[in-house]
Amino acid sequence: MKKRLLSWAGLAAIFILLLAAAVTVNQLYQLSLLLGRLHPVVGHLFLAAWAIFFLAVAISGYRIWDAPKKPKFPEHEGGPAFDAYVSHLSKVMRVHPSHPDAARKSGDLRWVRTNMKFLEVDALNATKQLATKNFFVGAFAQNTSYGTTTSLINNLRLIWRVYAMHNRQHSAKEFLVLLRSVYSCLPLSDFSKDEIPSHIKPIIQCAFSNTLASLLPGGNLLTPFFLNLFLAGATNTYLTCLAGIITSRHCQMLSMEDRQGLVQQSMFEASFMLKEIVKECNPILSVTISNAVKKAGIDSLDTVPMPSAGSSVTQDILAHLANSLRHIIKESDE
Repeated sequence: MKKRLLSWAGLAAIFILLLAAAVTVNQLYQLSLLLGRLHPVVGHLFLAAWAIFFLAVAISGYRIWDAPKKPKFPEHEGGPAFDAYVSHLSKVMRVHPSHPDAARKSGDLRWVRTNMKFLEVDALNATKQLATKNFFVGAFAQNTSYGTTTSLINNLRLIWRVYAMHNRQHSAKEFLVLLRSVYSCLPLSDFSKDEIPSHIKPIIQCAFSNTLASLLPGGNLLTPFFLNLFLAGATNTYLTCLAGIITSRHCQMLSMEDRQGLVQQSMFEASFMLKEIVKECNPILSVTISNAVKKAGIDSLDTVPMPSAGSSVTQDILAHLANSLRHIIKESDE
């Protein structure tokens, strides 16, 4: 059924493109006839200009889409296929400026591995940067279309940045293949229930850590609210870390052997990065919530009317209590 739907969608897309092309060509031809009434050369020049424009667009699109030819991906290290792939990779891989032998622009296996180490550091830094942003996006914009869209865009930007820093020439086709491979490695891409506990484990460990417990603001009343924000932000961050690390490992694979344990090793590294980001972001989240609560409290107390001559004893007590609490909150801020 899935194959039939995909083939039907492909045929429908081709039909729509051909129909749009036919309508466009017909309209341009009719316009050239109108211009030809002024002078025959004008109509021909108009059609020639549009033909050159469409040809330039087609060539540019082909260059953007076309992926560079690669030798056969080796099954294991060693052998002619592996040496050929390493030689090709050294020519198409972007050379890191900090490489001790960056002037060569290509090299052997040792040169490639050294360059990969520098690129891996940059990829991890980019992953941590966008994962930190996604922590606050998930915490404060959870369950909203804005939060979901922003997180998705940040993840796509991260995958593109890691891909771009590893390759000198960029290909839309190659990027889409990489995007599909990364997505297939993320949690629930195929809705496998068995993998859920292993992905939830690092998030729960951060949630019940001593560091988080010491940062809970406002006592027990705000604990559920804070935990809700934290879990949403931590989940968002973990997925971003996992996407960035998996992308980096995909770009640095040298043989089929590197595919083994790719997801497990990426999960291990993502859990450590998650702990670092949570350790940095939790104080900010805690202080922000505490200040917001205090500000909301002061604003609520300001709505209590001041005692007047005709007010009751209860109203006088409430006004006096609100005034006292207002002074206490302001003094604690100072």
